[in-house]
Amino acid sequence: MAAIELVLAMLLAVIVSGYIARILPFSLPLPIIQIALGGVIAGVLHHGVVLQPAIFFLLFLPPLLFLDGWRIPKDGLFRDRAAILQLALGLVVFTVIGAGYLIHWLIPVMPLAVAFALAAVVSPTDPIAVSSIAARAPVPPRLMHILEGESLLNDASGLVCFQFAVAAAMTGRFSLATASLTFLWVALVGLGVGVAFTLAVTAVQHGLSRRFGEESGSPILISVLIPFGAYLLADRLQASGILAAVAAGITMSYAELGGSNLATTRLERSAVWNTIQFTLNGIMFVLLGEQLPNILRTAIANVQQTGHRDPWWLAVYAVAITIGLGLLRLVWVWVSLRVNLFRQRRAGAQVTSPGWRLILATSLAGVRGAVTLAGILTLPLLLPDRSPFPVRGLAIYLAAAVILLSLIGASVGLPQLLKGLKLPDEPATQREEDRARSAAACAAIESIKQTQHEMLEHASPAEADLYANAASRVIAIYQRRAQASAPSDEKAARVLRKADSVERKLRLSALRAERAEYFNLARQRKLSDETSRKLVREVDLIESRYR
Repeated sequence: MAAIELVLAMLLAVIVSGYIARILPFSLPLPIIQIALGGVIAGVLHHGVVLQPAIFFLLFLPPLLFLDGWRIPKDGLFRDRAAILQLALGLVVFTVIGAGYLIHWLIPVMPLAVAFALAAVVSPTDPIAVSSIAARAPVPPRLMHILEGESLLNDASGLVCFQFAVAAAMTGRFSLATASLTFLWVALVGLGVGVAFTLAVTAVQHGLSRRFGEESGSPILISVLIPFGAYLLADRLQASGILAAVAAGITMSYAELGGSNLATTRLERSAVWNTIQFTLNGIMFVLLGEQLPNILRTAIANVQQTGHRDPWWLAVYAVAITIGLGLLRLVWVWVSLRVNLFRQRRAGAQVTSPGWRLILATSLAGVRGAVTLAGILTLPLLLPDRSPFPVRGLAIYLAAAVILLSLIGASVGLPQLLKGLKLPDEPATQREEDRARSAAACAAIESIKQTQHEMLEHASPAEADLYANAASRVIAIYQRRAQASAPSDEKAARVLRKADSVERKLRLSALRAERAEYFNLARQRKLSDETSRKLVREVDLIESRYR
């Protein structure tokens, strides 16, 4: 019963955190609020969560990594693949080596393998934390795409390095040749399992839907189960379940381009996944706050093993490691940028060097979050000889401290760095959207004409005028949309977008009035519950388009 109460308390904390973030007169990152609420839960209920590392890893990471792979913009991922790979792979290795030796130098009692494991687990960044911090700051879209792509891939690379380091700490042996071969197997098989499993499941599900129809709940549940299935299958083959979940998400984004699902299924599925993402990320930070008192007590007990008795050395270690991580990231970003600019100029391309503020923002945006927490909590409790894992409590404390300090540093620094940053008024995405809307409107007009012709073949003379008038009204809507999306000049584009904005406000006002009247009729029992729900849903679907 106590466990159920604790779970409900954490879910309530996730809900409350969203309202607190909006109520506060100043900007405070949502993860920090959730961590604080987790500490309150630990202090009020006096009941901690005993986390089983393998179960914790399975429950939280596959769906989060799957969703990151599903939703990341693929055009930006491939366009900036060089910069993303440099951050997601090169920077991870650079961080593991540099931070690993730094941690071992600061804390000699921590074995080098454990120091590398800690460095590996703090190398992945968290796009959700960055987004919550930069919500009120003008982050350039391309920079956000790079940060999202980096976080998608460095989750996998960082956690794979973490697994190798933990294995070395458990066995006391490390072979570069063996590790390289193992990495190839783990990576390639993990990616292959994710792709093959997703394609197979979606093909079977689409085939069944075509033959027997589709219940909207089934495809949604299948999409929720896919990351777990891919993860477990890859794990059974001793490959990377992490990479399998990422590959499954990327494959899912291409599989759904077939458009075989119902529109209502896509709407409901999006709402379900938004809820899952918000809940899992929130619970992880609440869990961090709930674990902090015990983590701090264990770290204070372990600090004596480092040769120091004063607990303030814990703060010194945490600050030193966080600064070291920031400097390593800054050096890597600056050097890789210079190398890329040199290559592009040598190829004859016209390039513009980003300002120093963007370089610093890219470095400061290396915020650690849910993946770091999930990874560090999977440290084994015991070595093979049944002795305690060395300085496990101190390693968990340092990872938690890096999460907190990176969140605080980015929340203070990013808005200041990005304040007043000028962005282009008409990004390429807007022009791309205009062209797509125009092409879709033209295709819709042709389809209407063809359908009208088919209907007129079997229509009576009285119905012919009815069909013609209805087709003319619908065609007029799409003709206007095609003209608005394909203007002859930029001035006309601005005028038409202004008109669209005014029309959207008027339509939203009318839809609110429609919905209010449906609710009013239902309250007066002039409309049945079933009919009112149907009509309100129609209004909600139309409103979602304009919003």
